[in-house]
Amino acid sequence: MGSSPIAFPDFRGTTRRLILANLATYFGLLLLQLAFREQAGELVAAFSFIPGTFLHGWLWQPITYSFIHFGIIGTLFELLSLWFLAGFLETMHNESWVMGLYAVSVLGTAAAALVIYVASGTLGYSLVPTPLYGCFGGIFGMLVAIGTLYGDLQFMLFPLPIGIKARYLAAIYALVTIAMLFGQQRMYAFAQLGGALAGLFFIRLAPRRGVSMMLSERWYGLRNSYYRWKRRRAARKFEVYMRSQGRTVRFDGNGRRIDEDPDDKRRWN
Repeated sequence: MGSSPIAFPDFRGTTRRLILANLATYFGLLLLQLAFREQAGELVAAFSFIPGTFLHGWLWQPITYSFIHFGIIGTLFELLSLWFLAGFLETMHNESWVMGLYAVSVLGTAAAALVIYVASGTLGYSLVPTPLYGCFGGIFGMLVAIGTLYGDLQFMLFPLPIGIKARYLAAIYALVTIAMLFGQQRMYAFAQLGGALAGLFFIRLAPRRGVSMMLSERWYGLRNSYYRWKRRRAARKFEVYMRSQGRTVRFDGNGRRIDEDPDDKRRWN
């Protein structure tokens, strides 16, 4: 593939919903901090991902932490990255697929943070529990997806007029994150790598039409299996009834009647 366009992708679909949801929570928290500073701090702590509080029953945190943002510069960078990456993927895949990738990456980020927190406590290592907030995990998962599926696509390194292939950009980002494992923010770095790994698993295992399509197909498959089972059971009961009437009626394995004439292979539904 050639260089990526300088203009951002269309602001639509999953991309628009994700960015508007993040903007709404960001400005909502700003207004709350102006009116109720104490309550705003408690709300942020409740909706950020903190492994210790999650293990004590705050089960919503693996989802809500991705909508919590601090600082205008960091929030702007995250949302512009989300717009560019999600918008690009949405031109190649449907909305359901992009939303599934984002959600799995966000959950994988929280799961990785929980794993390193529990492991450090079990093994006796000192680890500073860092609250997670922001959509960095979802962004990293999308970057890995683009680097894996569209590795030859070139990005421009703003503000420099230098192009770099997507696979190399994802690799550099991963190396920087691995280096952070040896610093004070190792929980943050490990969580970010978990989001990337979750995104990689998603693009390898998830159907191209998205998770919702896969679940609906599974649901209809189960429903149809149930109806076929009812049909076979009704056929067996009918066979028993007809034998009691002195007649022989046969059905195949799918519950469809076979004509009484063994030479007649016609079947009806």
